[in-house]
Amino acid sequence: SKGEEKYRHIFENIQDVYYEVALDGVIIEISPSVEQLSPYKRNELIGTLAGGIAHDFNNLLTVMIGNAEIALMELDENHPLSDNIHEILKSGANASNLTRQLLGFSRKQIIEPQVLNVNNVISGWDKMLHRLIEEDISIEMILDSGLPNIKADPAQIEQILINLVVNARDAINQKTGRDSVKKITIETSHIYLDESYISQHRESTAGSHILISVSDSGIGIDEKIKDKIFDPFFTTKELGMGTGLGLATVYGIVKQNNGSIGVYSEPNHGTVFKIYWPSTDKEISSEMKNEAVKKDDLTGHESILLVEDNIGVRNYAKEALTKFGYHVYAAQNGIDALESIKVENIQVDMLVTDMIMPGMNGKELSLRVKEIFQEIKILYISGYTNNHIAHQRILKEGIHLINKPFSITALIKGVRKVLDSG
Repeated sequence: SKGEEKYRHIFENIQDVYYEVALDGVIIEISPSVEQLSPYKRNELIGTLAGGIAHDFNNLLTVMIGNAEIALMELDENHPLSDNIHEILKSGANASNLTRQLLGFSRKQIIEPQVLNVNNVISGWDKMLHRLIEEDISIEMILDSGLPNIKADPAQIEQILINLVVNARDAINQKTGRDSVKKITIETSHIYLDESYISQHRESTAGSHILISVSDSGIGIDEKIKDKIFDPFFTTKELGMGTGLGLATVYGIVKQNNGSIGVYSEPNHGTVFKIYWPSTDKEISSEMKNEAVKKDDLTGHESILLVEDNIGVRNYAKEALTKFGYHVYAAQNGIDALESIKVENIQVDMLVTDMIMPGMNGKELSLRVKEIFQEIKILYISGYTNNHIAHQRILKEGIHLINKPFSITALIKGVRKVLDSG
């Protein structure tokens, strides 16, 4: 670019320079090295890379999981290959969790916050959390009653709990051979952060917060590495025992929701993670979630325009929708989709489109299609999206999205829900 050419002589004399270039070619930041960047900027840099990796990886996972599900639907449950396919699906689920962690710490995860009571979320995960630890480790929950509500995506609260409990478990297990209490404690309380506290904790905001703390009786954290624990891919665990994404994911989620996190630890005396989550005076919606849906309730006859640039995802989604009775027109990009409408004069009830595509993104396509079919229903699919359908990674009201990798059930339920919406 012209900016790069203009400042080329500067870069020729600097090694390991990190720089960003604005769209007009003007350099807006220069830093001697990635290591010297602030933790925030360092995470942003790695997060941008991780987000792109997660996007491509989610496409691969969608194809793998989807085709495994289709194969399973075609086989008798006693077929000798059924167990093999179930193992593929299990591995796909584990890999999917890894991409969620990548998007979590990079704060590129699209979330759907709702008003909820954090105690209910934590209590609901009691049994699952016990499955993550050994039988000789106890979990104690001290949940303060009468807490104000918070606004959060429950899936993100669950991610935080899982990562912190697993981290606590590993810290406790590192004290092998020492007589000590093996205990994890999860506590909640209502706290107000005043200006005095904020002045000493720059990343915090004043006001009413819910404090979620997870403490353990583990080995503790050495003071020398305390500043690095939230860095992505930093781990003290043995090779193959951890990705170094757990605490980075927690940090990313907390910051994405305008909260703050602190860690207090002494070597051989355990660790406490304290999360301050802003509270809300809004009430929990009285609307109940739908009960389990039967397969017959998901079938349909509507016509769907499916637009997806990844051929594997496109073929899988088309086959899945067709199996449930829908008539599907498939296109590889927005230009081809609009051309099909114009030349073939097709009539469609719904647009299912990927969000990130070359040339024309899903939001731009949806606006063009709505000019032709004013009443058309729209469902976005994406593994990593941008602010065209979200504000600060929070899904805009009235927008419907399913995240990659998605199962057949998630796809069909999503389609049926949008078609049946008012």
